[in-house]
Amino acid sequence: MSTENQAPVFDSQMVEESVGYLLARSKTMLSRSIDEALRRLDITHAQGSVFMLLATGKSSTAAELARDLFIDSAAMKRTLDKLEAKGFIERVLSDHDKRLFKLELTPEGKAMAARLPAIYTEVLDIGFTGFSPEEIGFLKSLLRKLLANRPLLESMENDC
Repeated sequence: MSTENQAPVFDSQMVEESVGYLLARSKTMLSRSIDEALRRLDITHAQGSVFMLLATGKSSTAAELARDLFIDSAAMKRTLDKLEAKGFIERVLSDHDKRLFKLELTPEGKAMAARLPAIYTEVLDIGFTGFSPEEIGFLKSLLRKLLANRPLLESMENDC
């Protein structure tokens, strides 16, 4: 009897001990909690991430945001369209490249961005209850190390 057409068998204990599974569950837990906390402001976690990246100057174009947030350009366009319709951002033609639009927070967007750090901190403080400062520092160093491997993963994707 051939096993080629049989579905793989997953050991639930093996899955629950998987680093990927634990990272995904943790991200989902925190994202849902942040979404719930931001609901009172009528924005989503994804939209909150856009505010934070624009407010810090880490990103200033739709392409940069999509890359930094690991989402496709169509999803980013929808998110930006919603934020623009709410009056939080505006697209400004670049001085250097007339084909490029820079994204800027409006005064309302800046006011919203100023409210977000306290909300994110509140959710993360609850989520990391029981963690020592050393444990949080170690986790951050491990996550930075993981993120530093992005070029390796992207080159693997390009090879496929």
